[in-house]
Amino acid sequence: MSHLKEIIIPENASRKVGVVTSDSRDKSCKVEIQFSVKHPKYGKYVRKRTQIQAHDANNEVNLGDKVEIAECRPISKTKSWVVTRVVEAAIV
Repeated sequence: MSHLKEIIIPENASRKVGVVTSDSRDKSCKVEIQFSVKHPKYGKYVRKRTQIQAHDANNEVNLGDKVEIAECRPISKTKSWVVTRVVEAAIV
């Protein structure tokens, strides 16, 4: 799998911070990003979340870690994000 070593992240790539909810797969993790959206009619802020599959080449993230991910080229059917750094490690 030499094509995975050539992942280049552009400087203007979209970056997000989220929490790792699953790290059971090899070289992959599931990151949950929570955000608030104002309801168009009622004006109340509603909490929403999205789950993103991210590539973790060295299997260095653990469950509950706060990580930064960056958008890159598609790596597989569901993965087009890469873990760039661990912002805050989970308390074990």
